[in-house]
Amino acid sequence: MINSPRVCIQVQSVYIEAQSSPEDERYVFSYTVTIRNLGRGSVQLLGRYWLITNGHGRETEVQGEGVVGVQPHIAPGNEYQYTSGAVLETPLGTMQGHYEMIDADGNPFSIDIPVFRLAVPALIH
Repeated sequence: MINSPRVCIQVQSVYIEAQSSPEDERYVFSYTVTIRNLGRGSVQLLGRYWLITNGHGRETEVQGEGVVGVQPHIAPGNEYQYTSGAVLETPLGTMQGHYEMIDADGNPFSIDIPVFRLAVPALIH
């Protein structure tokens, strides 16, 4: 399968202190996802699925069309980057999931998004 889609996912999360309210158990995080098309043909992201787990083990599932309101086409050698957010009731949690995509021939495939942490940085004294 030399022409199979090759897509790389990279995620970086950041704690948003200004929008958070620990006394109200509200911890706001942003995450930036970079989707790189390393294959030979175009791909399109059609949908997403997230499993968000807070520090108490409570899971929330989120799924829908596209990301941040778009279903981007990504040409070979190009990347698409977006930033979104999540709100947790705990200062530590995780996210993981997958993207539903199609290749240039209309063949569907799924790309896993490895687990990443949402964490309030430790206070440095």
